[in-house]
Order: sequence, then C-alpha cells, then structure tokens
Amino acid sequence: MLANYGYIGLFLIVAIIFTVTTLLLPIALRFIRIVPHKPNPIKSSTYECGMETIGKAWVQFNFRYYFYALIFLVLDVLVVFLYPWAVGLRQSGSFAFIGMLIFIFIIISGYIYAWRKRVLEWK
Repeated sequence: MLANYGYIGLFLIVAIIFTVTTLLLPIALRFIRIVPHKPNPIKSSTYECGMETIGKAWVQFNFRYYFYALIFLVLDVLVVFLYPWAVGLRQSGSFAFIGMLIFIFIIISGYIYAWRKRVLEWK
C-alpha cells in the first residue's frame, strides 16, 4: 500500500502515529504512575516572571489579535496550496488553473468583505 502512495502515505502514517502518541502518552504515564499527580494551591496560582501577580491575573485581550492571527493562517494556507500548484502548472492543465482561480477568488472575496466591514482597521 505504501508503494502506491509514496511520500504522502508515509507522511500520513507518521502524522497519525504522532497524534496518537501525543494524546495517549500523558494518560499512559499517569496511569503507570511515572508522573505524580499532587494538586496544590501553590501550583495552581498564577505566577509570572518570578513575581506574584497584583490585581486581576485574567486580562481579556482584544479580539483583533486573534483576527489578525487567523488572517495570517489563511495566507499561510494559501501559500501551501499555491506553491505546489505553481510548480506543477504545466502538467496540471487548464482544469487545475481554473480551480486555483476559483480558490483565489474565494480568498480575495473574503478579504474584500472584511475590508468593507472595516474589520481590518486597528482602533
């Protein structure tokens, strides 16, 4: 099966093994008592830069930080899809070209919508 899919199949197998290991390793270590679980109010307290916090430790951030992070992720996804397409453009044909134009149109229309709603302005 791996010979048919090559590197993509190998990547998927490694990704699945990594995900399962990451999720199950803390549970397994706690179950066999390698990692002790001793809750303590001092451990649960907020601690930053070697000093006790003064006042409220929970600060609500402006949602625009998250919005700009999402825009950055969308641009990264765009590059991830656009680069392999550009490398294999000659072999792909016109069907792939039209598909990528539709994809770029969807991304640009989202940005125009956000721009008109004045979401991209920093206040």
